This record gives sequence, structure tokens and C-alpha cells, in this order.
Amino acid sequence: MALTVSIFLGLLVVCLASKHPHPAPSYGYHPRPAYHARPAYHAKPAYHPKPAYHPEPAYHKEPAYHKPAYCDAKEVPHCAENSTISYCLEDEEYPTYEVKGAISADGIFAKKYADIADQSANELVQDITAEQEEAFDYSFYTGFSKGDSKFDLTHWTGPEGYICPSDVVYSMPKRARNVAGEWRVIVNEVHYYTQTARLETCLYPDSACRLLAPCYNSKCTQKYVYHRLLSFDPCDPYKGLFIDIYKLPSACSCHIPA
Repeated sequence: MALTVSIFLGLLVVCLASKHPHPAPSYGYHPRPAYHARPAYHAKPAYHPKPAYHPEPAYHKEPAYHKPAYCDAKEVPHCAENSTISYCLEDEEYPTYEVKGAISADGIFAKKYADIADQSANELVQDITAEQEEAFDYSFYTGFSKGDSKFDLTHWTGPEGYICPSDVVYSMPKRARNVAGEWRVIVNEVHYYTQTARLETCLYPDSACRLLAPCYNSKCTQKYVYHRLLSFDPCDPYKGLFIDIYKLPSACSCHIPA
């Protein structure tokens, strides 16, 4: 009986052990933990396409000049139609836009341009001030030619002034006729650029000089000088800016023949 009980208990222990087996010893080794799966990263954002940049500007693009349908460089411009002089101090048809374009397109404009805008008798006439020169008045003088035999009082008297009456201006001509007889536009009062010239013109050319007796046969003579001025050709605007030569009045002198 006791043997039977022992056998029974032994089988019971074996059954229980088989239901709850002890884990095998790890001997200090631990299995790797089940790592978390990598997170589902967000997809790359859809980047905006590059903006359509404006194309680079065409620097110093050649200006679109307006060339007249017909142009004759020797034809007298409107500003000088009713005058005998070879230049215009004012010009209603001055091509300001075209001249500005030519200045902007000229890479060596600074090397061509030069001027002394502040000119007067203080710097250019000996022993006479600008105030004196501006005050000269010849309205009293009528002028006499070589053939006149009788000189009235206006020849012998009068206020301060030159012996040959003249008109003096410190001007900035807008157009002028060059030495070849062709009319050009002068760069003046464009982008603050000026070209100043002292112009002295006889009021009574070929008339007798003031205060001299008729026996001297004196005569007021117009003098000229050549000026080099930065110019523009309206008949050929694609030439750009260039230096041209002009004959302009510079003095009125008294001449006594031999």
C-alpha cells in the first residue's frame, strides 16, 4: 500500500513538472530585446519648383534712335532759318532723348567730355570785371562805314566800352555748323553736361571804330576761333558721340589799313 502511494506521488510530481517546466538557466546571457520598429518617417516634402527668374537685362543696349526719313546735314535747321549766324543758342527741336541715349551707350564718354561752365570776364578779359562788361551799352552808337564823310556825335562820345561795339555772351550752343559746312547737335545741358564758349560778335561789322578820326579809315573786324566740341549727328545717330570742329566768333577788333 505504501509503495503504491509513493508511486502515485511520484507520477503526480512528474505531471506537474511537465506542465510548468523551469526555464533553462541563462548563465548571464540575455536575449536581445525586441526593438521597436523604425518609425514611418514622413515622406520628403514636395519642394516648390524654382521660380522663373527674369532674364538678365541687356546692359548698355544700343538705344533705338529715331532717324529722320530724310536728313541733309547741310540743310539749315529751323533754329537758324532766320539768322546769318552759324550756331543756335536755343533749339526747340533739340534731340534730348537721343543725346541722352548716346551718352549712356558711350563707354569712354568721361574721357571725351570737358568743360569750365563758370566763365566770365573776371577770368578771360584783362583789367575788366564781369560787372563792367555786362554794363557796356552801345545803344547810342549808330556806326559808320568807310565811305561816310560826316560823323555825328555818337562816334565821338559814349560811355565805357570797347572801341568796336560788340555783343558778348558766355553761351552753351545747341547746334552749330562745322568747318565742313554740316550742321551738328552739340552736347549741352543734357544730364547736367555743358560745353561753354565765349562768343563775341561785332554789332556793327565793317563800321568805323569809335573815337577814331575818319582819316584813319578804321574798320571793325570780326575775329573767329576754332572750337572743339563734343557732338552728335542727327542724320547718322549710330555714330554716337564724337569731337567736331566749329568756327565761332571770338572778338571784334579795330583794324587800321596801311
